[in-house]
Amino acid sequence: MVAGRADTILYARGYGHLTWNKVSSPPDPSITRWDLASLTKIVATTSTIAILVQQHRVDLDAPVSRYLPEFSGGQKGQVTVRMLLNHTSGMPAYAKLWQSARTVAEARAALFAVPLRRAPGASAEYSDLNAMLAGIVVERVAGQPLDRVAQAEVFQPLGMLSTRYRPLAADKADAAPTGRFRGQPVGGVVNDRNAATLGGVSGHAGVFSTGYDLARFAQAWLRAASGHGDWLKRSTVAEFLAHSASSGTRVLGWDTPLPPGGPKESLYGRCATTSTYGHTGWTGTEIWIDPGEDLFVIFLTNRSFAPKNPPQSFLQLKEVRLKVADAVRAAVGTCPNVKEQRTSKK
Repeated sequence: MVAGRADTILYARGYGHLTWNKVSSPPDPSITRWDLASLTKIVATTSTIAILVQQHRVDLDAPVSRYLPEFSGGQKGQVTVRMLLNHTSGMPAYAKLWQSARTVAEARAALFAVPLRRAPGASAEYSDLNAMLAGIVVERVAGQPLDRVAQAEVFQPLGMLSTRYRPLAADKADAAPTGRFRGQPVGGVVNDRNAATLGGVSGHAGVFSTGYDLARFAQAWLRAASGHGDWLKRSTVAEFLAHSASSGTRVLGWDTPLPPGGPKESLYGRCATTSTYGHTGWTGTEIWIDPGEDLFVIFLTNRSFAPKNPPQSFLQLKEVRLKVADAVRAAVGTCPNVKEQRTSKK
């Protein structure tokens, strides 16, 4: 876990062990590489598109078909890049491309062929497919594979030297395991099946990173929001964090807290402010940033390495992340009476 502000790290520590063996090493925020899962959507895809928008190379309100002519049929011509990012495209939440595709080309053809489930722009439904398509948009515009674009436009400029798609053999020694092969823990191999079928590089999953690298990423967004960054412009950040009438809690790439008094607690803590935005990943990862409080939290884990990956691990991790978020805010004085809040809800 790492917490900090735009100009400093307030707290960084690894807890537990990398495997279920109690003599295994604890994670280290500076060197342990984690399968980010859906944090890829914001660390790589959203950020590279933000750069391309800033460079006037991508028009958020242009139809996706301008960049991907293969994405056609039905109402797909009405789907814009903006709709991919705020999940109002009408695409379904998921498709098992890996069941029929054996190559990257076959997987992409299957992706383009997935029909819409709703009218474009009508409502938001979180979808891996949106980010997959957005990643291919990046490739077509930049004329390079997504991993190279992300490396050149995000990872290198921000000093994220341990962040990459498809970790090298030398990197895997420091990777938290997300699965097993012949009974042995395996790290550095993407857990997501669709991402694996797409060659380990996709807009929705595939990036590996460390706590400190993601802290640099969060700090860059914080600095940009205050107008003090030299990576993203303040106006670009403002556009990407603006809500639309039909996107609910979703902004461009990111998610935001649920409205106060809603039926569910926010993913970003009981004391999350309206200026907070963030994202989570299937492996248990989370990042949230609060420019209003000049605060960020990075939470990295490997839930997918649980012996049987019990369904309740989602609920257990949600509670852990809520407690971490509120503990950080309490430590900096912005979440008073946390214990009283918990007691009143029992």
